[in-house]
Amino acid sequence: MILHIKNMVCPRCIETVRSVLEEQGFKVLSIKLGEVEIDPTPSEIQTLQLSEALTAKGFELLQDKKSQTLEQIKAAIIQWVHYSEEHPVQNLNLSEYLVREIGADYSSLSHLFSASEEVTIEKFAILQKIERVKELLSYGELTTSEIAFKAGYSSSAHLSAQFKKETGITPGDYKKLKNKDRRSLDSIR
Repeated sequence: MILHIKNMVCPRCIETVRSVLEEQGFKVLSIKLGEVEIDPTPSEIQTLQLSEALTAKGFELLQDKKSQTLEQIKAAIIQWVHYSEEHPVQNLNLSEYLVREIGADYSSLSHLFSASEEVTIEKFAILQKIERVKELLSYGELTTSEIAFKAGYSSSAHLSAQFKKETGITPGDYKKLKNKDRRSLDSIR
């Protein structure tokens, strides 16, 4: 059985969810951001217990199709922006990626996402990319050009322009800040 779980945004989340499922007596067959395949199929009581255990760890078991699809979109974008070596300027654009990952028509995904989240898929992806750039800037290990490439921007000028538009400051100014303003990936809208 496949479960859809909200707020899985990083590898640590995957391990936490795996641990909760195994503590509840389920075998994890596969797991990725937002989605877990388990065996055996839980009973109604087990589903309720599992939901409570996940909620206690900051996750949510999604049971309706609309919520599941929204979480799949978010998880796919987070995976692509933060953990994948595949970027928009390299082989595949966002709409093609989402169609491939979710297996649904992009226009229906876009409409559902915009209606439910009050932001477009593209804007959500940009906000995720900005958080990724903030993370990389915080480390201080890469140049702006290297960060632009790693984050999938066509140039450092494009990165700088989009960063300033979204944050009000340049990447260079962000690097100089003492208290770097970063957001958790599951709070971005």
